[in-house]
Amino acid sequence: MFDSLKVSAISLRPVKWDKAANASKMESFFVQAAQGKPDLILTTEGVLEGYVVMDVIQERRPPDQMLDLAEPIDGPYIQHFQRLAKSLHTCLCFGFAERIGTDIYNAAIFIDGDGQIVGKYHKTQFAEGTHTSWNFNRIGLQLRAFNTPLGRVGIVICNDRWNPLITRTLVLDGANLILIPSYGSKSKAQNQTVLARARENGVPIVEANVGMNLIISQGEIVAYKWGNDQITTATIEVPKPPSEENARLSEQIYLQQQQIEMEKRYHKTINKG
Repeated sequence: MFDSLKVSAISLRPVKWDKAANASKMESFFVQAAQGKPDLILTTEGVLEGYVVMDVIQERRPPDQMLDLAEPIDGPYIQHFQRLAKSLHTCLCFGFAERIGTDIYNAAIFIDGDGQIVGKYHKTQFAEGTHTSWNFNRIGLQLRAFNTPLGRVGIVICNDRWNPLITRTLVLDGANLILIPSYGSKSKAQNQTVLARARENGVPIVEANVGMNLIISQGEIVAYKWGNDQITTATIEVPKPPSEENARLSEQIYLQQQQIEMEKRYHKTINKG
């Protein structure tokens, strides 16, 4: 049993260190994508501030500048996109550097069509590693799915996708849809890895990467587009969660099919004689 959802992925390439420019670009593309009336629009990792952590690690910028740039969960830019989601009547998901006190997390947020924040995730696996002294790049310590109007959702950010245990844990926590905001590899290996995560867990996956969008449903790629600043839209089939009601509905559908199929096989058997 499945629910059909229409989803859009946007391969936005942000401007580093310029939240105002990125927010304006995000809004423009969200509005454009919303014309197709998707249930959900996803865009890339770190899109709000421009994914600037490597500038700090490589000492091109000081950590304090990133702390000033990072957005709190109740900050004005997040509130702006809450209002936008409500006006568009669609769910929005995107990545940003979240400031919590004097720490910064690589985060992704899920805003529903009423403008409410219903989910958030902190990246739990970094290509660059982490250290206790790096307050500008704190690592996430929880793998949690969350309830949304579209079902139970899990978020995996970029490098997380390489570790099958991350996605598996989210699915075991009830996620029936996985979203991947990325700013990284666009290789054949990454596509095969995301496809494997979908097939291993029996769930659809939507990835928005800088330079590429990938949408997988029922274990197959249903949409793929290469290039920056591209909108990719497709319909996905989201499995219904286990329940007595869904089990009985599925049972009735099967029994209807059973009657037709068994009658057909009966006549085939008799005709052979």
